[in-house]
Amino acid sequence: MRNKGLIIALTVVVSALCAYFLFFTYISRGVQKDAVAYATTNGQFNERQRQHYLDSVWRAPVFGPYTYRDVRASELGLGLDLKGGMHVTLEVSPVEIVRAMSGNSKDPNFNKALAQAQEQQKTSPSTPFTALFAQAYRTIAPNDKLARIFANTTNKSRGIDINSSNDKVIAAIDKEEEEAIDRSFNILRTRVDKFGVNQPNIQRVKGTGRIQIELPGVDNPDRVRKLLQGQAKLEFWEVWRNDEFAPYFNQINEILTAKEASEKLTGTATAATSTTDTTATAVTAAAGDSSSLASQLAKKTPATTAKADSAGPQQSTLLAKLFTMPGALGSNVRDTARVNSLMKTQEVRSVLPANLTFLWGVKPDVIEGQEYLQLYAVRKTRDAVAPLGGEVVSDARQDYDQGGRPEVSMQMNPTGSRKWEKLTAANIGRQVAIVLDDYVYSAPVVQAEISGGTSSISGNFTIEDAQDLANVLKAGKLPAPTRIVEEAVVGPSLGQEAINQGLYSSLAGLLIIMVFMALYYGKAGLVADVALLFNMFLIMGVLAQFGTALTLPGIAGLILVIGSSVDANVLIFERIREELNHGLSVKDAINKGYARAFTAIFDSNVTTMLIAVILGFFGTGPVQSFAITLGIGVLTSFLSAVYVSRLIIEWLTRGKDTTSISFSTPISRNLFQNVKFDIVGKRKIAYLFSAMVIIIGFVLMAVQGGPNLGVDFRGGRSYIIDFPKAQVASEVHDALADEFQGAGTEVKTFGSPTRLRVTTSYLAADESVAADQKVESALLQGLKPYGITKANIPNSAKIGATIADDIKKTSVLSLALTLLGIFVYVLFRFEKWQYSMAAVVALFHDALLVIAAYPIARLFGLNYEMDQIFVAAVLTVLGFSMNDTVVIYDRIREYLRENPHLTFAQVVNPALNSTFSRTMITFTTVFLVVLVLYIFGGETLRSFSFAMIVGVIFGTYSSLFIATPIILDTYGRKEARERGTTTTTIIADADAPKLSTTVQ
Repeated sequence: MRNKGLIIALTVVVSALCAYFLFFTYISRGVQKDAVAYATTNGQFNERQRQHYLDSVWRAPVFGPYTYRDVRASELGLGLDLKGGMHVTLEVSPVEIVRAMSGNSKDPNFNKALAQAQEQQKTSPSTPFTALFAQAYRTIAPNDKLARIFANTTNKSRGIDINSSNDKVIAAIDKEEEEAIDRSFNILRTRVDKFGVNQPNIQRVKGTGRIQIELPGVDNPDRVRKLLQGQAKLEFWEVWRNDEFAPYFNQINEILTAKEASEKLTGTATAATSTTDTTATAVTAAAGDSSSLASQLAKKTPATTAKADSAGPQQSTLLAKLFTMPGALGSNVRDTARVNSLMKTQEVRSVLPANLTFLWGVKPDVIEGQEYLQLYAVRKTRDAVAPLGGEVVSDARQDYDQGGRPEVSMQMNPTGSRKWEKLTAANIGRQVAIVLDDYVYSAPVVQAEISGGTSSISGNFTIEDAQDLANVLKAGKLPAPTRIVEEAVVGPSLGQEAINQGLYSSLAGLLIIMVFMALYYGKAGLVADVALLFNMFLIMGVLAQFGTALTLPGIAGLILVIGSSVDANVLIFERIREELNHGLSVKDAINKGYARAFTAIFDSNVTTMLIAVILGFFGTGPVQSFAITLGIGVLTSFLSAVYVSRLIIEWLTRGKDTTSISFSTPISRNLFQNVKFDIVGKRKIAYLFSAMVIIIGFVLMAVQGGPNLGVDFRGGRSYIIDFPKAQVASEVHDALADEFQGAGTEVKTFGSPTRLRVTTSYLAADESVAADQKVESALLQGLKPYGITKANIPNSAKIGATIADDIKKTSVLSLALTLLGIFVYVLFRFEKWQYSMAAVVALFHDALLVIAAYPIARLFGLNYEMDQIFVAAVLTVLGFSMNDTVVIYDRIREYLRENPHLTFAQVVNPALNSTFSRTMITFTTVFLVVLVLYIFGGETLRSFSFAMIVGVIFGTYSSLFIATPIILDTYGRKEARERGTTTTTIIADADAPKLSTTVQ
């Protein structure tokens, strides 16, 4: 093998990295286990104590220099469907942006156009709102210009004046909408970061105005909805000077000192000076008066280091134990929760004046490797209304001062200019805090009274800091509320069930394949098993390296990788067996087998990777997770099957020529040998059979009222409900009919007779929180006779009409791009368009057969939905089928090169027969895996595994009876006419040809 040293070095490096990151997973699990032990007393588990422990070690070293936050960032996490939590997709409301930019115009044509555009968007959800608005306004007022409405002082900085064209106005609105999305993203990111969940994920959805958020482990969906959809609150507040509030801190310290002395005398604060066992002292302090000011400072959590205790009570003030930020009032980030708790105690509230409140800075400062948050003393008014609100800011942008340093330029409207002039005049030489959602983003010192409404905010800014502050200032400028257009809530109990189902199906699939390979290939099969286990190790390690959470669809992708990764070893071993049958020595057969199989393996992996990339780019949520796992699996399978297995085999055969390794067993030695099927001769029967199945399936679909689309494609809300005892789905459906006012509702068993899934289109077009609550109330009211409450609903999901429409379009686009990509790649590799055309026709045939199988299955009582996971299954079937087709194409190309005197028609059957053993073995392994997934994978993946079972069967069938025969009916006959030969096929092995009858 060439470059053996490089391959070994690469394998060692990749293995070391995977082991390194998987070790973080081990450390993280250990910390979580410690948290459970800390929160369990006398057999009673306290979730708040567990979370308190994890929060306390969040920024504390738990393994060498690595904090728990570092460990969690590098571990192999679990997705929402395995851990429980909430997934939300939000969309910025364009209606409010348009209305605000118009100055809340009362113009009847403007408001009529807005209303008409809103109605049109219900039927055309994927069309941009601004385009619908512009079209409606042109229809309503064809001779009027939008500039008449939008040419105001606020929009002057956006380039809109009375002479601006409608296109220019719409472009300015589009730009403002894009900026509003950016602002919303930054605000939501801050809110999510402050929400207190581990490993939150927030990202913009490519090519849309949507923001996707995942919050693992949250148990209060209503709070999340309120937090995420709340209007941004931008305020300007006066700030107390340190010397003004210092006396109050001295009073607090005196009370604290007296309280601590009293607790020492009564023995209730024994942990105050302990520096030995941090965990033990945390429990001791907690056992005391946890509401007291003294115990709040004395309490030792696992995050508190011994250094903080070294000075003990001899420090200048006991408050210094918490307020440790050098040069400013603030605390180490790990102590902020204790500071918050301290500030809420009765002792502190009784000392501090009513108009003094403390707010945290939004961004930590890194000082000597430690993160600190500054605490600002804000001067509140009697009515708690800020002297100035964000609605007066007309514009803000990142700029540069005279020295070329980044600064922020801010403009206010006339009302704001007057208030700002008054506020700055009263605070010269003092700070004014810029506060968003109760977090201080900046507190600049006022240098002079500012009139005219234009201000410059300077400081030690980076360009990014200045841009962020400008976005914050603009956040209060326009009301751009966000609305939830997609939502999924998964309870932890359902997540644990999914973990068990995924784990059992994975292990069962892996075990079946390993046993099969050992029984079929003997010692070589054991080598393939080692390579397979190594591949699983690499996949897990790479997922951990990239911080990718493992989800249920990810497990499905993993199981599929388990099955398909065996295909490379099957290709290699079958080639080696062929060479051994031709009389080559073991070493020569191994070398030639790996060399000849490489091209087919490479081509099949490229086509699968192409599908993974398309799914990853266009898919969201579960589909994207599936694609990531599949893509990683393709790369690791190539390394393990092609290179690692060869290293092991060459090591086993070093210095020997015979019998050190076997590639067959008595069971498989003569299996699939000397196959002589006239496959292409039956192609017309196959064409007719496929056409009949597809026609029957689509006719049944029409009779059944169309495809059984999941909530992903049609929009609506779905709920999984646990009943105390088994229920009849039709009876539950009838109980909900009146409450859902006759809207389309589907109720079916979900995994067990006591668990039902309810899907309804009731209020599907209304994506507001009020509608969510109304549908849920109707559901609970209808199920009241069954004793159902919110606690019986472990999972819920909402897909808005806009999202559903986009998912349908991206699904069709994904399928089209996959077929196009495969057409181009096959054309590049095999240099004839007939190969590409036949491959695409066969794949399209496979997709139609899988779709047709659903209404046919429905006829027999198997009612499966077509959702996003179904799309992933169809595309995966295309990849599986294409792999098989490419292997056959590769063998045909090889025969034509080695036998230039033969025509395509003469090598078709030999190629199909010589690869028949590989085709059947790969079919068997993958089929067994998806069958296990269907049986043990749970109801969530039932539709996926059903599609895969159908797809594996028909994908194998199409590669034999559809893809290659189509080439024969196009290129083969043309070639025969050009050569002036008879179109014949050979049905025996190419090395001993035996002619069959002429193909008709």
